Amino acid sequence: MVVASKYWRLVRLDATGRRKVEEIESAKVFFQTEFSAWLSQAEMDDRTIQNRLLHLLHESDRSALAESCLRCFISNKIDQICLQLEELFGKNHGFTRCDLFSFVLDDVYPKQLKTKAEAQNFQYKSLATEILETFDCHKGSFNSWIARLVKHHRELNAFLLQHGVYLVSDWAILNDTNIKQLQRIFLEFHHLTPGEIKQFSLLLETYHAVYRRDRLKLRQTGGNGGQCLPPTSPQIEEMISYFQAKSGIQLPSEQVVNQLRKMADKLREYRIYIRGGMAKTEPLSDRENVDLGNSSQDEEEIEFLTAYRTAFRNCLDKSIESAISDRLNRTSRQKNYSSEQFIFGIHLFHCQQLSMSEIAALIGLEYQYQVSRLLKLKEFRADVRQRMLKCLHDCVLQKATAYTDPDLLPQLEQKIEVALNEQITQLINEAEAESTTPNRREQSLFAARLCHYLKKVLQN
Repeated sequence: MVVASKYWRLVRLDATGRRKVEEIESAKVFFQTEFSAWLSQAEMDDRTIQNRLLHLLHESDRSALAESCLRCFISNKIDQICLQLEELFGKNHGFTRCDLFSFVLDDVYPKQLKTKAEAQNFQYKSLATEILETFDCHKGSFNSWIARLVKHHRELNAFLLQHGVYLVSDWAILNDTNIKQLQRIFLEFHHLTPGEIKQFSLLLETYHAVYRRDRLKLRQTGGNGGQCLPPTSPQIEEMISYFQAKSGIQLPSEQVVNQLRKMADKLREYRIYIRGGMAKTEPLSDRENVDLGNSSQDEEEIEFLTAYRTAFRNCLDKSIESAISDRLNRTSRQKNYSSEQFIFGIHLFHCQQLSMSEIAALIGLEYQYQVSRLLKLKEFRADVRQRMLKCLHDCVLQKATAYTDPDLLPQLEQKIEVALNEQITQLINEAEAESTTPNRREQSLFAARLCHYLKKVLQN
């Protein structure tokens, strides 16, 4: 049976960022009244309830109550997805569901963000609002749409990438990787031998000849392909025959699947790395750049790198917060601009990807050059860079003393400074390149953490 309470219990974050479940009494009364004849029916399902609530959204007298029930359901679904991600990846990748909540459990409903006019003017949208506004009942179920938008959330994915998690299936990665890409990645990134690359190339060709062919046929007959599911037994058998005809080698079905997954793992590792995530080459892990005392203990190195990753993100967060605070203080003393214009302007640029001219109209300015003067993005990034370099230098040096001989610290400090400078410069360069790219799809770590902070500011 349906768990009815998820339609009137809202999962949200309190002022301290902790998860809390709040019962919305008006939603409870409405739901129990609207569905009183159905609640005891065993065949009643979520889809039937959701279709009814979505229909009621267009009836003015009951629209707000129907929306309240749907937002409660969305919050419970988001809560469940975060728990699933923790169970699947959290232990091995160093995060919990609580780390994920702040990215996607961001609904302020029914609390008003600001005044109604301000909220409409600056177009703040929580994930729940986006889900409700973009759902199309002709393209799938409400449950699937919620899961899709959560798992494609840019800030959430940026966080997961930093922890080595890339939410794309092995079969989807193999499906959209061409052979030339694979050869380049396996040669330049993984440094495989020509023989290994040749065999993997043939295996990918085999996969495309069967799996990709079948997906294209499905689309041609009116299907949309949908999620890339594991290959079926008949597809595996056909791959075995294709591979044998091309190479003269017959592989058992289990080995074909294992080799496909191995190939996908290597491609996944590369994708995580180029998106700024935790992959093959980690900051400060190259001993040619930083000598941590030539310790042979892998556990110590892993412990140090884990601490470094945490410090890197924490220093970035602190630097963004302090740079924003300093800018707000300076802007509040200017005659031509307000601190509110700066906050909303930088949010609209980095988090909603609007152009300067679009932002100008929304924050009460006349020309786009006025927005550029207000935001001063290059100056802002440079400010964050300097603050971050100091924060991270002090933190890393302190942690490094536990892993090396004190007599080597002066030499180590110089190497750390060089390595950190390179790493932070790369971070800022990625943010700068992103800011000049229209219709940008990927979000840099800098933008992800900036948007994470701005979201909290706008919710208060």
